[in-house]
Amino acid sequence: MTKLGSRIFSRLVIIVPYAWLLFFFLIPFVIVFRISLSTTAIAQPPYEPVFRLADGLAGIIDNIRQLSFDNFVWLTEDALYINAYLSSLKIAGISTFLTLLIAYPIAYGMAQAPRTWRPTLLMLVILPFWTSFLIRVYAWIAILKPEGLLNQLLISAGLINEPLIILNTNWAIYIGIVYSYLPFMILPIYSALEKMDHSLIEAAEDLGCPPISAFWKVTFPLSLAGVVAGCMLVFIPAVGEFVIPDLLGGSQTLMIGKTLWTEFNANRDWPVSAAVATVLLLILVVPIVFFQNMQAKAEERGK
Repeated sequence: MTKLGSRIFSRLVIIVPYAWLLFFFLIPFVIVFRISLSTTAIAQPPYEPVFRLADGLAGIIDNIRQLSFDNFVWLTEDALYINAYLSSLKIAGISTFLTLLIAYPIAYGMAQAPRTWRPTLLMLVILPFWTSFLIRVYAWIAILKPEGLLNQLLISAGLINEPLIILNTNWAIYIGIVYSYLPFMILPIYSALEKMDHSLIEAAEDLGCPPISAFWKVTFPLSLAGVVAGCMLVFIPAVGEFVIPDLLGGSQTLMIGKTLWTEFNANRDWPVSAAVATVLLLILVVPIVFFQNMQAKAEERGK
């Protein structure tokens, strides 16, 4: 390959991810943000659009002068949206923590297993993805309901006398999220643990470090990148989750995904729905960008 060809190829490699972000993140975000600045109307679609190309440059400038953020102000004045955001962050945070507690031992056991067993164990982790997500959530309804499989098993074992009320509670949501997103936590942690140099553990033990101390001082810090990646992969979709809270949590569950669906479909208030989605995206993106910058600075200091 010539020098010119290698330059073109290297630039194409760089352009592809930026083009992906442009078409599947930035442009949809701009469209949603544009709808959030509109006003509700009895029309199809049910809003009066702003920044229309048909209005020409003068019309766009006039729209900028009359720009209104009333939909975003409305979100701060209505306690429903604030409580929905806070409840979503709380449920997603607890679910992510519970997922980590379960996923780390599994990933650690997979990394410590013989190499001939690892592909099989990895396949068992990925296997649930072969079944529809909706079917798996519906299966948990049959398991968790008062006359379901779980209560029958506990009553038969003599552990309880009356059925446990789990369905239509936050516990059911935690169970559904942990089960559904567990592979997203296991795989990054397993990848980090598998690449780890196990001679470091042997060196720590030779220097008199107990196994537990060696784990916290050597193993866990080296797997921290996988832990952070897994937490991000679980926390981000869990905040905006709609199916699991709707099916397992019941009508009393307050999460921003359900609130967004209600505004968009039931109330037909697209501008407010777009404002809710925009704020949700900013809540998730800003901390991630901040964390990445902090991590990049830490790596530069390490060098």
